[in-house]
Amino acid sequence: MKKIVLLFLFCVSVSFSQEYFPTNTGVKTTKNTTVAFTNATIFLSPTKKITKGTLLIKDGKVLNVGKKVTIPKEAKIVDAKGKFIYPSFIDIYSSFGIAPVKRASGRNRGPQYDANRKGYYWNDHIRPETDPLSSFSFDPKKAKELINSGFGVVNSHLEDGIMQGNGILVALNSDASNAYRVLDQETSNHLSFSKSKKSGQSYPTSRMGAMALIRQAYLDADWYSNGYSKNSDLSLEAINKNKNLPQIFNAGDALNALRADKVGDEFGIQYTILGGGDEFERIQDIKNTNATFIIPINFRKAYDVSNKFLAEVISLRDMRKWNQEPSNPAMLAKNGVNFALTTHKLKSVKEFNKNLQKAIKYGLDKTKALEALTTIPAGILNNNKIGNLNTGSYANFLISSGDLFDSKTTIYENWVQGNKNVINDMNIPNLAGSYMVSVNGKTYNLEISGKGNKQKGEVKLGDKKLKSTFSFKNDWIQLAINDEGKYLRLAGTVVNDSNGMSGTGTDHYGNDVTWNASKQVKKSKNRKDAKKKADNKSPKLVAVTYPNVGLGNSFKPVSQTILIKNATVWTSENDEVLTNTDVLVKDGKISKIGKNLSAGKAKVIDGTGKYLTAGIIDEHSHIATSAVNEAGHNSTAEVTIEDVVDPDDINIYRNIAGGVTSIQVLHGSANPIGGRSAIIKLKWGENAENMIYNNTPKFIKFALGENVKQSNWGDRQTIRFPQTRMGVEQVFIDYFQRAKEYDAKKKSGQPYRKDIELEAIAEIINKERFISCHSYVQSEINMLMKVAEQFNFNVNTFTHILEGYKVADKMKEHGAGGSTFADWWAYKYEVNDAIPYNSAIMHRQGVTVAINSDDAEMSRRLNQEAAKTVKYGGLTEQEAWRTVTINPAKLLHLDDRTGSIKVGKDADLVLWSENPLSVYSKAEKTIIDGAIYFDIEKDLQKRKDIKAEKAKLIEMMLKEKIGGAPTQVPSKKHKILFHCDTE
Repeated sequence: MKKIVLLFLFCVSVSFSQEYFPTNTGVKTTKNTTVAFTNATIFLSPTKKITKGTLLIKDGKVLNVGKKVTIPKEAKIVDAKGKFIYPSFIDIYSSFGIAPVKRASGRNRGPQYDANRKGYYWNDHIRPETDPLSSFSFDPKKAKELINSGFGVVNSHLEDGIMQGNGILVALNSDASNAYRVLDQETSNHLSFSKSKKSGQSYPTSRMGAMALIRQAYLDADWYSNGYSKNSDLSLEAINKNKNLPQIFNAGDALNALRADKVGDEFGIQYTILGGGDEFERIQDIKNTNATFIIPINFRKAYDVSNKFLAEVISLRDMRKWNQEPSNPAMLAKNGVNFALTTHKLKSVKEFNKNLQKAIKYGLDKTKALEALTTIPAGILNNNKIGNLNTGSYANFLISSGDLFDSKTTIYENWVQGNKNVINDMNIPNLAGSYMVSVNGKTYNLEISGKGNKQKGEVKLGDKKLKSTFSFKNDWIQLAINDEGKYLRLAGTVVNDSNGMSGTGTDHYGNDVTWNASKQVKKSKNRKDAKKKADNKSPKLVAVTYPNVGLGNSFKPVSQTILIKNATVWTSENDEVLTNTDVLVKDGKISKIGKNLSAGKAKVIDGTGKYLTAGIIDEHSHIATSAVNEAGHNSTAEVTIEDVVDPDDINIYRNIAGGVTSIQVLHGSANPIGGRSAIIKLKWGENAENMIYNNTPKFIKFALGENVKQSNWGDRQTIRFPQTRMGVEQVFIDYFQRAKEYDAKKKSGQPYRKDIELEAIAEIINKERFISCHSYVQSEINMLMKVAEQFNFNVNTFTHILEGYKVADKMKEHGAGGSTFADWWAYKYEVNDAIPYNSAIMHRQGVTVAINSDDAEMSRRLNQEAAKTVKYGGLTEQEAWRTVTINPAKLLHLDDRTGSIKVGKDADLVLWSENPLSVYSKAEKTIIDGAIYFDIEKDLQKRKDIKAEKAKLIEMMLKEKIGGAPTQVPSKKHKILFHCDTE
């Protein structure tokens, strides 16, 4: 196909037709393309410069470059004395010339579960076979915008789908055909987390689903390459064909960059990652990826905070980002992260250079800036013919009046493939500056600004501004001055190398006059004044916190030696309560428990009159995640919440303020077999990986009832199996049987197609992975226990389990635990029989019972939820407290590590102001692995700091607005709080 396209392109070539093509429109001549630029300062690369050098080009390439270059007789010579020549820029992430995809029609007809293409992968969002050249159409208007911004080459691709196909390298040569300006037909392979607009196929519906799909596609491509497939698959063939190309992944922000890198690492692939401009927030994690990044510089505008009430809806994080984003390139460079810059996400390419100047003002080194636009993108593409001016490279270069990134520099020309594009006529002198104009015995002040043909002037007499007109065209100055109704009309030329002007004119009475003007040299100030002025102009950045939100930490908490003295200790061990007791924490563990303990340089905390407990554990939570449901299939065991842990979620902080130290982040209840869990410690300020338990127990979410059979999904969601509770049972039996057969084949040593979904389900059968099952109705609870026993394993936990009191004896016999609400009932039909005595009844039958939240707000008050079991069912205080500490630890197979105060266990502790079950009790300090993550006194200080920082940023934004800078209207962002049934 590509050969046919290129053949066509060659046939239509006009400006760059081949030498053997006949000419029927006139005399055939050969165009002389040899040009020598002499006496220039030439940057062969960002770090290699030649002064008073010569650049010789021919046929779109650099023929020679250096201080002593022999110039052929036929060469056109351009004297570039005083001019600077740089390689033209490369935009490595572009969709230039490729029309955006329109969303597929028919989205309101109901879900699409199967692919609509034959001969390709089973999922329509995997499209690695996409060839952008087949739909490429050169856009002269867009090309001119890019050329005027300094770009000579773009790497373009069709931005659609999870696997998007290859890129093409295009020179922005408007005078050539595609046959000449398409430099490379297969430059890179592109991926993203976003689905294709060409298909309505449901799966994946989440970020974790997209990650699982990429993994499975890679596995299938490897399996296919070994010849095991019975059918042809053009998508898998393309994955294998493109695997040696540079792999570019559109992540879009820092957290997703880390997620993309994680997938790449699993398969030995080092992605080049398109970031989101927020990499500075997690700079060390970004550095640890070892990836090269592509960075957009679409810095946000200041918010219009002139309206007090609208200003209040802007989060501190958004205010900070306005302030901090321009420092992102400098921060990356400072930390040794390789990166290229791109125009991607800019509303207009014209904003690029202005934003680049801003990045430089915020600390980006000019050499690094040039590298990010030349040698680094060229290196990513493994192309040594672009991004430099070495002999043999493409003749893509800029001619400027001086330092390319100086705000006063004028870019004159951008040559692409040896073809000249004039941006500002270099033969027009730059007159910008202040002049004293003498005419008829008066002296006027003329201030000239602008560049090239767009230079303009303003005239003053003393401090008074006069009406005037000014133009400079074809080497002639035309100046008219209205001096209190008396007009002067002056004409003249530039003299003394643009430092003066002279000419003739006509005064108010029609008399001829002569005039002259001299440029005023500003007096240089002493070094101290200059430094002070520079410091005043330096941008003031607010500090980045961990995470970079209002209640983030200035420094990441670290484990300490802590001695808590004279507290009432609820151990959660055999209902034991220790009064006036000391607890020593060392190396992240509980080291000693006793009275009158001492420990050298330990941080001493007075616990007199206070209560010390193990940290609360929430067995069923949906905070700290970027996604909760993968609803695209009836089984999604291949996805894992670990892929989408969100360490920036403010609910983490709110939970530690409520004494919660560990949670199980569960998949939702969109399908009978859901995704795998993430069990995490709420280490506020850490990255996602460091929050996940080491050697974490393996869990997976199952679900029963209304949600999985789509009873409440709407009239269009009626085609996915199962639609009945009977069907749910058959889904379980089918998948367990298939997993059993899969596991047997795997263990037999025969070749097999690795299936991530069946791997996870086989782990259940092998008792390596545990089920937490969303459940309500006793009949279904019985059903799942029987299915499990049929396949010789047991259900670990029934969560919600609001009819658990009806089957508590059977749960005990089966070995299942119950994680329930304290007092939720009648919020939907299948909960009609729920009672608040449920937990106490199950407990008395010997079932391990935990109280959970399933809610971001309730999880902050789980101590109070536990207290309700005293009211409903008469549990003792210690029995009640165990429902949120050691019992959930047992259900999560973590009771050997946490959940109680015992020597050797993790130092996950909470110091309460009074009895933890009291509605008046507050968590004063929350300790995780020996580090203090919440301190109520520091919390009060943080709130004061937030108020002061907001006031400071608002003042800075008001200054921007009053100074005439563009602003944006404030808008409030509503955070979605996830539950089991959140889509």
